[in-house]
Amino acid sequence: MEKIRVGIIGVGLIGKMHLDTYAEINGVEVVAASDINEAELKNVAEKYKIPNIYTDYKEMLKRDDLDAIDICLHNNFHAPVTIEVLKSGKHAYCEKPIAGSYKDGLSMVEAAKQYGKHLHIQLSFLYSKETKAAKTLIDAGKLGKIFHARSTGYRRRGRPYVDGYGTPYFTRKETAGGGALFDMGVYRISQLLYLMDRPEVLTISGKTYQEMEIDERRKNISRFDVEELGVGFVRFKDGLTMDIIESWAIHMNDFEGSSVVGSEGGIRLPGYAAGKWQPLSYHTNMCDMEMDSTFNLDAMNYRWHNLRDNPDAYDSSQHHWIAALQGRVELEPTANLALQTMLISEGIYISNRLGREVTAEEVLSLSESLAVSP
Repeated sequence: MEKIRVGIIGVGLIGKMHLDTYAEINGVEVVAASDINEAELKNVAEKYKIPNIYTDYKEMLKRDDLDAIDICLHNNFHAPVTIEVLKSGKHAYCEKPIAGSYKDGLSMVEAAKQYGKHLHIQLSFLYSKETKAAKTLIDAGKLGKIFHARSTGYRRRGRPYVDGYGTPYFTRKETAGGGALFDMGVYRISQLLYLMDRPEVLTISGKTYQEMEIDERRKNISRFDVEELGVGFVRFKDGLTMDIIESWAIHMNDFEGSSVVGSEGGIRLPGYAAGKWQPLSYHTNMCDMEMDSTFNLDAMNYRWHNLRDNPDAYDSSQHHWIAALQGRVELEPTANLALQTMLISEGIYISNRLGREVTAEEVLSLSESLAVSP
């Protein structure tokens, strides 16, 4: 296999997670890293044996021996850095969400087309065993005509920084663009859009909240100005709909997992219910009886890895990225999927601000750039 040479921008919490995954992948070499925190950059380079380091990512981009750049920065930095990466003639892999606004995400997708390079967005839920099984059932017609999906994301008190972990940058619009919907909702919304074959968005309505008590000292330090809870409702072309609830903090016990329903059956994705983990399940009627079933996904995964071509290319977002750059598989349209997810999330914010349902066209026209250079 062709060895892909990668540089990484940002070696914080997420950057280290990416580096751990690269260590598991054959055919990839991380040869350069950049971060403004020079002391941490040196520590990370020593731990992961990265030979070249830069405090200015633009200096790293001058290298002609890099195939791709992995961007692990806060949301509002994504667009300017990704566009510089693409402009330098390198493929770009960017953390979720695609950017801090639809307008910025669109500029990234357009830049990838302009410079003829791949743009891949980290949407890890697409590569889970559960998503693979659900997609297989849907493609086989086991749900019939799909008409509704429900996106449910739950944390009881899991707001970054103010609830005891992470940094304040996750809770500030100036760096993150949004809160729970951008941080975690992006995974579930994109997963459902993928399973529904990316239906065209017509209208979005929604509301966001920040109502729960917050430690006053941490609130002042963090300048927390994004939502801890977001809810929404989306209408798609051909009558499909989706409802959304994404919580960083709520006085409620576990939500059930997300779901997709059709005329012949329904799928419930994994989640907690009544304090117990619930696996992927399929629901239908058989011989005039209601049937609820589960699957042996470990056996599925073992069998498919032994029988199918390039099964490792779908083990994770990064496995897929490297396999696509090696030419072993076609890159999934994650940039467009992430952009559609951003359309819905930002549509909820705009609907909340205007106090009414908005059209997809209104979101496109009202979206404003939040991009800032690091």
